[in-house]
Amino acid sequence: MLKRTLIGLVRSHETTGDKARDPLLKTRYYKLPKDQVWEEVIAVLKKTPGYKLLHEVQSVGEILAERRTMTGRTQDVTLTLFGINPVKTAVDIYSASRGSMGDLGSNYRTILDIYKQLDRKLAAYKIEG
Repeated sequence: MLKRTLIGLVRSHETTGDKARDPLLKTRYYKLPKDQVWEEVIAVLKKTPGYKLLHEVQSVGEILAERRTMTGRTQDVTLTLFGINPVKTAVDIYSASRGSMGDLGSNYRTILDIYKQLDRKLAAYKIEG
């Protein structure tokens, strides 16, 4: 975590993907249709304090949310859902802080928090890559 805080001194965004160096930031895959994963993601964001849903575009699989940090900064969080096939869905997250200073690793922690909640809720359906 110290490494992430130091990186966060200069960087104010974080993203996930298949090629992420950090294994915790790898794309998550679930053995469920995209529509079901969509409903679960929306439910997780709605019941988690601090998150505010801004925009949902189910046809392209994008969910935009806003989160306030303890320091009062605002983070813009974009979750993208990809239907790999009829029964496999991928979830990627991009989180960025507004303002010019670094985020002290808060975007990293936001992504890990969302993934942790999704993994817990969809544990029976999680699959590796």
